[in-house]
Amino acid sequence: MTVTVVAIFDEFNPHAPLAKVLKERLIRLASDLQNVHLKSLASMPPMDDDIVIYISYNLKYNVRWRIANDVPDFVEKEVAQICALQGYIAWKTSTVNVFKGNK
Repeated sequence: MTVTVVAIFDEFNPHAPLAKVLKERLIRLASDLQNVHLKSLASMPPMDDDIVIYISYNLKYNVRWRIANDVPDFVEKEVAQICALQGYIAWKTSTVNVFKGNK
């Protein structure tokens, strides 16, 4: 299974005083989640599937996560458990893959 973690900056204020630090931190967290914490998913069946996970900050700058594509329940539970251990919160939304464009 191919694991991809994407850092999303949708509700992130790019003009905040710590914007550069927060952006770099989120990119590092995405890399760590993909290459370290979720590495075990690479050997899970089905081997030809992939999983895309979005991480972002919420308005209180907590890291939140969401699976962007359809995956089996056992994979979703594994990701939820790993993200919970990292202190990330589930990204709750009524729609999937909706991001604000540049306004």
